[in-house]
Amino acid sequence: MMTASKRFDAYTERLVSVLGHADRDTPFRQYTTGLLLPLERKSIEPIAARVDPAQVSATHQSLHHFVAKSDWSDRALLAAVQRQLLPVIERHGQIEAWIIDDTGFPKKGKHSVGVARQYCGQLGKQDNCQVAVSLSVANEAASLPIDYQLYLPKEWAGDPARRAKAGVPEAIDFKTKPAIALDQIRQAVADGVPAGVVLADAGYGADMKFQAALLELELSYVLGVQPTMSVWPEGQMPLPPKTWSGRGRPPKCLQRSDDHHPISAKELALSLPASAWQDVTWRAGTKGDLVSRFAAKRVRPAHRDDQREQPWAELWLMVEWPEDEAEPTKYWCANLPADTSLDQLVHLAKLRWRIERDYLELKQELGLGHYEGRGWRGFHHHASLCIAAYGFLIAERLASSPEGGGAIPRFRLPKQPKSFKPRGASHQARTSQRPLHRHHEMAHRHRTRKTIAKMSMLPAGSHNRTTTLFMTQ
Repeated sequence: MMTASKRFDAYTERLVSVLGHADRDTPFRQYTTGLLLPLERKSIEPIAARVDPAQVSATHQSLHHFVAKSDWSDRALLAAVQRQLLPVIERHGQIEAWIIDDTGFPKKGKHSVGVARQYCGQLGKQDNCQVAVSLSVANEAASLPIDYQLYLPKEWAGDPARRAKAGVPEAIDFKTKPAIALDQIRQAVADGVPAGVVLADAGYGADMKFQAALLELELSYVLGVQPTMSVWPEGQMPLPPKTWSGRGRPPKCLQRSDDHHPISAKELALSLPASAWQDVTWRAGTKGDLVSRFAAKRVRPAHRDDQREQPWAELWLMVEWPEDEAEPTKYWCANLPADTSLDQLVHLAKLRWRIERDYLELKQELGLGHYEGRGWRGFHHHASLCIAAYGFLIAERLASSPEGGGAIPRFRLPKQPKSFKPRGASHQARTSQRPLHRHHEMAHRHRTRKTIAKMSMLPAGSHNRTTTLFMTQ
C-alpha cells in the first residue's frame, strides 16, 4: 500500500511540471508542505523556519522569490490540480454544481493590492479588506476551487501609480464581482469542465445581466435573490405594447398599468396559503438533520420588463420560512425545468454550504488569508498554492471516508530554531486568529478520532532539506 509520503510526492510531482522551471520544484514542495503544517501564521518566513531550520535565511529568500516574484501561471497550476482531483471527486458522484462566491480578508493600511473599505464577510460589516471571487466545482462528497481572482475596486483600477507599485497586470481593469464570476464560468465552459448547476448568493442573483449571461451559456442555475425582487405571479405577464397610432415608430416595449403590475417576492411569499409550505430535510448536520419550511412557485421576473420587447422566461421562485421566524428568511430563483421537485431545488440551493466549508478550511487550516506581501502576483500565487495543498487533503479525506465527511488530514509540527523570531504579522494580527482557530481545533480533534491514526511524511529527497513530518488523523 502506498504511504502518505509517497502519495504526497506523486501528487506534487504531477503539479511541478506546470511551473516552467526545474528550480521551482523545491520551493513548491517546501511551501505546500509548510501550508499543511499547524503553524499560527502560514506566511513565508514562518514556513521557511519550519521546513528548513538549518537554512532559514536562504530558504526564506527562495520562497519569497517563488511566491512573490516568479512568473509561473496560476491558471496552469489550478488546472493541474483540477485534472488530478476531478476524477477523485467524481468517483463519489457526478459534479452537481458550480459554486460562485467571494471571500474577504481584513487588512490594515492601504498598500496591499486591492485593499479598500468594502463589505467583508469574515467580519460581517464594511471595513478595510481585500475580496476575492472564486468558482468551485462540487458534489455532495467534496468541492474544489478551480478559479480565483482578486476583486480590484474602482479606486485601485483607476490609479496608475498604485497599480504599478502592486504589479497589477495591464489587462486587469475594473469589473464587478458578477462580471469576474462570468469570466470564470466562461473559462470553465471553454475548458470543458463537467457542467453543474450554477449556485451563487443574492449578490450575484440580483444582477439580471448575470442571469441573462448564464442563459446564453445554456447553464442551469439556482441563485439567491432579494425579497424585493419584482415578479409576475404564475399565469401573469406584462401587457403587450401599446397599439400603434400610425404616427412615429411603432411601440415595442411591454406595459404595466395601475391594476396590472408585478409584486415583490416577499409579497408573493406572504400571500401563499399554509398548504404551499412543506418541511424539507436536505442533509445531516452536527446536531441532527437540517430541516426547514419551503415553498416554490413558477414566476416571471419583472426587472425592467417595461423596457423590453419580450418578457423574461418563466422560472422558479423558492422561499424558505422557518417555523420559528416571523417572516420568510431566504429567497432563490432557478431556471430548472417546471417538473423539478421541491426536494431537488432545496438540495441544490443548500449545496452552497460546501464553499463555506472550503473557505473555513482554506483560511483556518491552510492560511489562505496569511499572505503578508502587497503585490498582485504574490496574492494569487499564495492562493493557488493553498488550493494545491487543499487538493491533496481533499484526496486523502475522500480516500479515508467514502462520503467525504471525514476530517482533513493534519501534519505534525516539526521543531524550529530556538533563535527564530518571525518578522511577519503583528502581534495583534496573530492574536485575532487564535479564538477562531482554537474553536475549530476542538471540533477537528473530535472528528479525527473517527479517521486514520497516523501516516508518516518523509523528506522528498537529498536535494530537498524539508524537515521530516508526520501527518495524523
